[in-house]
Amino acid sequence: MQPTFTRRHLLGIRELNAGEITHLLDTAETFREVSKRQIKKVPALRGRTVINLFFEPSTRTRTSFEIAAKRLSADAVNVSVSTSSVSKGETLLDTARNLEAMAPDCIVIRHSSAGAPQHLARMTNAPIINAGDGAHEHPTQALLDALTIREYKGRIEGLKVAIVGDILHSRVARSNIYLLTKLGANVSIGGPGTLVPGEFAELVDNGLRVERHFQDAIDGADVVMILRIQRERQDAAFFPSMREYAVHYGLQPRHLDRAAPDAIVMHPGPMNRGVEISSEIADGSRSLILDQVTNGVAVRMAVLYLLAGGPSEEPTETTAPVKKQKRERK
Repeated sequence: MQPTFTRRHLLGIRELNAGEITHLLDTAETFREVSKRQIKKVPALRGRTVINLFFEPSTRTRTSFEIAAKRLSADAVNVSVSTSSVSKGETLLDTARNLEAMAPDCIVIRHSSAGAPQHLARMTNAPIINAGDGAHEHPTQALLDALTIREYKGRIEGLKVAIVGDILHSRVARSNIYLLTKLGANVSIGGPGTLVPGEFAELVDNGLRVERHFQDAIDGADVVMILRIQRERQDAAFFPSMREYAVHYGLQPRHLDRAAPDAIVMHPGPMNRGVEISSEIADGSRSLILDQVTNGVAVRMAVLYLLAGGPSEEPTETTAPVKKQKRERK
């Protein structure tokens, strides 16, 4: 019998075990079929309310959470800091308590400060989903990346995954390192020495290599994951210029030649074309960047389903009747 997901919140990948991660991915796999239907909706969360509370700009994450909620038949309410009372001086906790007084079934939060979702989880009753907190974690991004890898590679265990770029400031890097090593992948990270400190090797017990040279991380990789420069989180000069970075650390076809012949390329977005990745690779046949976006909706449907009142067992005909309908059409 498949393990269930019994956690009340999704605050990070670090606290999850391999069984919980796999359960989330398997549930997302089921919901992925919903987006391929003519009518892209199931009644799994009918009557539930999901609040998206975003204190940072977002395109993919915010939109996919909203679409995910609506495809589950939940009511989605979007709150941005520029149009909220936070701009008048209201604290994060007061904002959350006022929203909770309206009885939401789930609050999705993105915040520039690490630990903000954990703070809300301690102070409010609604389930909290971390949509990215500072440079700490971005759990649903790691889950959608894993779903994409599993879809195209058939497995995660034993794969070599290269994560290159601005590791230091990337919440995506941290969540992916935790997730991929928990599921048995061999992860190599690389980039400018100022952005890939050696202490990152201490994040996990095994399965992570910190390479001194950018190209060494890519050697033989089955998956190459590119990270953008997090300029909004940098308070010092970590490299001479963006042009210098593009020349020495931007992913070019010659670099990809060092990866496995069937290597796939991923990027969490937004992309800085011509800086960390060339357009030739971003738009090439190995790129799964748009597939990641597609899988983001399925992953966020799964997370909302499991946290916002969905049953702990696998989706049924009355919640997500994907597999059942397929059998009936035969």
